[in-house]
Amino acid sequence: MTRVLIVDDDTQLLRALRINLRARHYDVDLAPDGATALTIAARYPPDLVILDLGLPDMDGIEVVQAFRGWSSAPILVLSARGAQAEKVTALDAGADDYVTKPFGMDELLARIRSALRRATPADTTVVIETEAFTIDLAAKRLTTADGEIRLTPTEWHLLEILVRNPDKLVSQQQLLREVWGPTYETETNYLRVYMSQLRNKLELEPSRPRHLITEPGMGYRFQP
Repeated sequence: MTRVLIVDDDTQLLRALRINLRARHYDVDLAPDGATALTIAARYPPDLVILDLGLPDMDGIEVVQAFRGWSSAPILVLSARGAQAEKVTALDAGADDYVTKPFGMDELLARIRSALRRATPADTTVVIETEAFTIDLAAKRLTTADGEIRLTPTEWHLLEILVRNPDKLVSQQQLLREVWGPTYETETNYLRVYMSQLRNKLELEPSRPRHLITEPGMGYRFQP
């Protein structure tokens, strides 16, 4: 099932959208604010995001930018802000479409279908092969020359974010936010521990990593 994350602080709207989308066989997650949305998305990556800009804890543009740091899933902004400048800002930040409230349900459903059709196939790449290991993200399977290697759910989550962004620097704050939640953005010791564990399991020479690269003071990079 296609997973849709809806982010809005209007509980009645959330309920109505959930009913309509589930009736059309979408898998629906709901979030009343930006922080909750990012935490849910990190655990259950959505195929499409429906996002209100007027959230109680952060501006919706910040949420768009946070998503775009690691996900290419379509983002459909659903907002009462109808000014052209607001639309341009949202689209420039990485949103794929913009629907102004109030809206018709049939139009919204059509825009959802359209956004999903246009979605880049990048995230469908689920097998990553290197000279040291092979990762099958769909099957959650890691194999080396010695056989299958077991990873914890947290290790899988951290590794998946990195390998879906090959050669791209992923900041410490982003990784902490996406894997552990927004209240852990300063707990860099978590990353050091888990990256060490991953290197011991994946790298041929953990002390001289070839694939899981540290950018000191900045973040980490997966190098295929």
